[in-house]
Amino acid sequence: MQPGRANRARPAKAMPQPGCHATAGARPRHTCELADIVRRHGPAYRRAHRLPRSHLRVLRAIEVCRTAALGGHRESCAQCGFSRCAYNSCRNRHCPKCQAFAKAQWLEARQVELLPVPYFHNVFTLPHELNPLILCQEQNQRVVLGLLFHAAAETLLAFGRNNLGGTLGVTMVLHTWDQQLRAHFHVHCLIPGGVLSHDRTQWLPAKPKFLFPVRALSKVFRGKFLNGLRQLYVNGQLVFPAAVAAVAPLAKPAAFAALLAELRGKPWVVYSKAPFAGPEKLLGYLGQYTHRVAISNSRLIDVDDHQVRFHFRDRPAGDIRKVATLPAHEFIRRFLLHVLPEGFTRIRHYGLLAGRHKNELLPRCRQLLGADQPEPVTEKSTADWLLLLFGLDISRCPQCGHQPLQCIELAPVPCGASPRATSIPSAVKKEDTS
Repeated sequence: MQPGRANRARPAKAMPQPGCHATAGARPRHTCELADIVRRHGPAYRRAHRLPRSHLRVLRAIEVCRTAALGGHRESCAQCGFSRCAYNSCRNRHCPKCQAFAKAQWLEARQVELLPVPYFHNVFTLPHELNPLILCQEQNQRVVLGLLFHAAAETLLAFGRNNLGGTLGVTMVLHTWDQQLRAHFHVHCLIPGGVLSHDRTQWLPAKPKFLFPVRALSKVFRGKFLNGLRQLYVNGQLVFPAAVAAVAPLAKPAAFAALLAELRGKPWVVYSKAPFAGPEKLLGYLGQYTHRVAISNSRLIDVDDHQVRFHFRDRPAGDIRKVATLPAHEFIRRFLLHVLPEGFTRIRHYGLLAGRHKNELLPRCRQLLGADQPEPVTEKSTADWLLLLFGLDISRCPQCGHQPLQCIELAPVPCGASPRATSIPSAVKKEDTS
């Protein structure tokens, strides 16, 4: 970075966010947002690179999120004349502004599934030698990351059967990045400390501070994954583009067999954290992992005509907070590494927590543990969530407190055009889709 450039650069101005008004409890807009970077450098990046449709859709969604291009509504107060526009969100799972509600709703739903036992956290990581194969084609990304889920789940469930004598429960969350947005494919696993016996008559607890030996987990996980990868190759489910020099030779059986032998000869990383004290602490921890995107707006510092600066934590150096500077196009390239295939599920549940079993098995576990059955989750509106999460009452005028605000719906308009009212419900608050 040239001396003084960061001080002279001004982040691109973004459209106002719905609900983020100057009222008590409102959170201020970040100085720099991912949308600012995409609006400023996205058009040039798209012209310079041939992008798949999924990447183009993500960039477009982030670019227009909470702008007039998606429509929205204008709220006004009949008492004091106050007026504001609230534009709709893109709801794309890769957009950092659209995850707060999804995360809160997911955590609330998971709360009723928690058992009154310690919880463990394991991480299964793929070797970086597989990164080129995964990233070269969306087809490879879909099947290899699906195999990551399957191999990790089968490993944990097998240890539950063999070491504890029953059925384990596992929630898995896929992450594809490291702190500097480089490819780093791994799954975080949240595991109750015990199993339901095979005859469903006992809850068999794990040791208080120990679940399974990580070296044994690593060996079994490596074997299951590599056997599955070989089967994908035999079935013709992997793609080896001729234009990708690091991947094209793997189309030959001898080269692919050599890769498998290399990976089988090295240790694989399986990480295990100390158990949580109880379900309450687990929920707070879950929120850090479930609905993350590659980078949050809070880590971005600034963007100028050439580069982007952001915070990251240097784990090998003792988890020190540092600043990284990347050319703008390199920043966008790294961000797009983490766009998942459309329809790919990045949060999955296994064993006791699998969708087809949990309604029957979780109540049985609670009965054996002597725990009360939880109250069902009550559905909340967008206004309810805004009040709960941010302390914002969007039904009241922020200037005089009059309630309710009158609402005029705004139709989506092309960028640069003026929003136009299309209908006028009688003082009914239309819910924002953010």
